[in-house]
Amino acid sequence: MKPFQELESRVVTLAVDNIDTDQIIPARFLKTISKEGLGGQLFYDWRYDAAGQPLPDFVLNQPRAQGVELLLAGDNFGCGSSREHAPWALTQFGFRAIISTSFADIFRQNSLKNSLLPVIVPPEFHKRLLGLAAGDPGLKLRVDLEKQELRVLPDGPAVEFPIDAFAKQCLLEGTDELGYILNQEAAIAAYEAKREITLNTLVG
Repeated sequence: MKPFQELESRVVTLAVDNIDTDQIIPARFLKTISKEGLGGQLFYDWRYDAAGQPLPDFVLNQPRAQGVELLLAGDNFGCGSSREHAPWALTQFGFRAIISTSFADIFRQNSLKNSLLPVIVPPEFHKRLLGLAAGDPGLKLRVDLEKQELRVLPDGPAVEFPIDAFAKQCLLEGTDELGYILNQEAAIAAYEAKREITLNTLVG
């Protein structure tokens, strides 16, 4: 995975509460086990009409969404089923962080395992961001994972956000749980080499 340390990006807003994983990536696209191409199916039923043509009013179809890595979402983002395809689709589109007042637990865990940072901010700060974004389509933010800080650029307000210490370490290093374990191979081997076998497995 790509390490996540510091990110500066414009932001696009999708201020809808309770966006579930079936809206993020509809169930009919879950047959694949590959991440490739899922970015085109992100929010498919909102982005395209019945003939598969892009809807120009939807924010992700607008030119200002191109190259944006931050999504400012509504409350309880990622609720519903536990499909890992949801963070896959978001990262394949280009998002590296999602800002909300809360995330569904399983979606949050799946995101952290796929180098997608869920940034939880207080409701009052979230409301302020929505107002700033509405007045400035080019609004830029900085996410500093080491400091756990979200800041409005160039010198606007900032807020700290919470993250599990282990997940933070994995994101900073660009690894997942398996990669972390594999990186401890030497220490594991040394422990096993000196460990006394105290259990006789031949005795019933």
